[in-house]
Amino acid sequence: MPWETQRAEPAEVPAQPPIGTALLRGARGRCPVCGQGHLFDGYLKLVRECSVCHAPLGRIRADDAPPYFTILIAGHVLLPFVFMIEKAWHPPMWVHMTIWLPLFAIVCTLLLRPVKGAVVAWMLRLGLTGDEQGAPIVVPVRRGPGDA
Repeated sequence: MPWETQRAEPAEVPAQPPIGTALLRGARGRCPVCGQGHLFDGYLKLVRECSVCHAPLGRIRADDAPPYFTILIAGHVLLPFVFMIEKAWHPPMWVHMTIWLPLFAIVCTLLLRPVKGAVVAWMLRLGLTGDEQGAPIVVPVRRGPGDA
């Protein structure tokens, strides 16, 4: 086995933008690297890769971070108003539930996608591309009895 003194150069990786720029691009639903390609294929599903710069986006697993940050932000925005209304007027509990439950649901639904985009941009900036655990597991295709 010959000894190689030079490392093989990786494929050309697009230059990473500053973290603030990447977060804003992700929150707008754009590719965090180039800012031109789309980040989402649907409401929360990520595209496999950017259509412009081919940055690997589809294997990034944001998991529970976007809902956590969404709930944190929505709570900090809406909860002061809940407390102010309770202190000023003392409405019955059914009024609170009628007003605040739908409002929290709407705010969380509207915030979840931009927050997920920002989290994906943050993870990409940190180098967490989804390849940390090795190559993806290939699931074999099951063939029927008549297939060759």
